[in-house]
Amino acid sequence: MSDRINILFTTSEGTLTGATHSLLYLAEGLADKGHFVYLACPQNSLLYVRLNHPNVKKMAVEFRNKFDIASIRTVRDIILQNSIDLINAQQSADRYISIFAKKLYKLPVRVIHTRRQKPLSSGGAIQRRFYVRNTSKIIAVSHNLKKTLVGLGYPADHIEVILNGMHPSFFERADISKTKLLREKFNIEKGERVIGCISRLKNQEQLIRAAALLPDDITLMFVGIEPGFFDVLTRQLDISNRIIYAGIVPREEVVDYYRLFDLFVLPSTMDGFGLVLVEAMGLGVPVIGTRSQGIVDVIDNEKNGLWFKDGDIHELADKIMLVLEDSKERKRITLNGMVAAREIFTIERTIDNYETFFKKLIANRV
Repeated sequence: MSDRINILFTTSEGTLTGATHSLLYLAEGLADKGHFVYLACPQNSLLYVRLNHPNVKKMAVEFRNKFDIASIRTVRDIILQNSIDLINAQQSADRYISIFAKKLYKLPVRVIHTRRQKPLSSGGAIQRRFYVRNTSKIIAVSHNLKKTLVGLGYPADHIEVILNGMHPSFFERADISKTKLLREKFNIEKGERVIGCISRLKNQEQLIRAAALLPDDITLMFVGIEPGFFDVLTRQLDISNRIIYAGIVPREEVVDYYRLFDLFVLPSTMDGFGLVLVEAMGLGVPVIGTRSQGIVDVIDNEKNGLWFKDGDIHELADKIMLVLEDSKERKRITLNGMVAAREIFTIERTIDNYETFFKKLIANRV
């Protein structure tokens, strides 16, 4: 058997989120290792435009919905024309389409799904059985996400854990001069303490509620949330802390926001891994996250960051003040965080683990 594998990655999501960047780096990394890699996504997506690697062939597939016949046929043709060994599907629509293409046309291809967060759909037991019966394996991006899936009824031996990783180029793109311009843009004064969160809407309301227990000279900054989103809540709580809304920021510019923060807080029960925590840690920003899902895999036993129980606003406020005022504790978790981000949660390790797993799968050893 040749060591080279013909791999088709699929995703119906084309925005440049952390998850799609992880997929992009994975596809490019496996191609650099000599595998034949194809990536199918909507042609009008940012991911399709961004992909420009000479050894990764991009394929236009719309994935309009999970029963899109045209997309099923297109995936079939890609498999047959390129002798695809396995499909790694990322999102709901392409998960279904990858299975339908295999089953309807009896294709000799392995189907693997990747789960990056707790299932949000209401498919329940029927969907679970459909996925398990028609995939070779399901990849979970953290050990705690696997526990969640097992708790929902997925067989433990059907789930492979492969942790996410950061590409070193993310940290290298950080430009202190651009961060300085952002300080000027948002009128952040020298010595002003800023707690930041870079994320689409999750449970950031808890950070607002914690502000009611914090000194009013601490500033909150939300990147990824439109201006004024929490204004009603801040009035109800009579919060006088300054709140900065940066709105939606292009992925390429996000890196320069982290060093505005004295502390990064991710109040989320959705994240299967919590890649933004790794990003903050790698740039020398201490982190706090909800003790939930994959965040527990990133903030390892509170060595490189601190946990708080979901909904416990007093604990969150206490942890915030501990990091801001205890220089020894702040230094400890910051240094450990940088080591974890740059030496443990690396894209190189993720790529190696995917390659090993794929090879074993093709060789029928898993």
